[in-house]
Amino acid sequence: MDGGLAFTFASCVAVMALIAWISWRKTRGSVDTREGYFLAGRGLTAGFIAGSLLLTNLSAEQLIGLNGSAYGHNLSSMAWEVTAAIATVAMAFLFLPRYLAGAFTTLPEFLAERFDPTVRRMSVLLFMLGYGLVTIPSVLYSGSLAVMQFFDVPQLTGLELFPALVLTVIVIGLTGAAYAVFGGLRAVAVSDTLNGIGLLFIGLLVPILG
Repeated sequence: MDGGLAFTFASCVAVMALIAWISWRKTRGSVDTREGYFLAGRGLTAGFIAGSLLLTNLSAEQLIGLNGSAYGHNLSSMAWEVTAAIATVAMAFLFLPRYLAGAFTTLPEFLAERFDPTVRRMSVLLFMLGYGLVTIPSVLYSGSLAVMQFFDVPQLTGLELFPALVLTVIVIGLTGAAYAVFGGLRAVAVSDTLNGIGLLFIGLLVPILG
């Protein structure tokens, strides 16, 4: 590993460690209860909520998939994200007031109240299948491909392409899961917001440094 790549790798690890430490400080003693773990104690501020909402919608799908599609073809892939503004406005002005009025914490809980427990179970099953079989695998795969090419993981580890890919997927998956499993919703919101600030800062440096 050359000096520049080693510095990049070390800086990435340092930033992730710093974010993990800050998230731990913010969540220490606040995840002992069910409400504290799953709802962040209902104490998240607007900044963390906005940051978490933004970064939840930004992953390898957007940073790699949509950008690659736009670069390779045209900007029509923007429609996938631009039209989400309509749903966001509808959520803010139509659905969110009903959620708050009913003190709902999840969409399946709202569906159970509006319809019946069967609809709730069906929605949970659909969400689990969608995330487990479509969203999460595609995000882990595309993100791992980028990490492998950036850090030349096969050469770094001495593994063949596929074992190196599997190793990268496992490391990324475990790293991401650690925030949620050990810190609950508050840790996810804090880490999302801090990662978003870093992403914005680095993005602004791209046209400056080239």
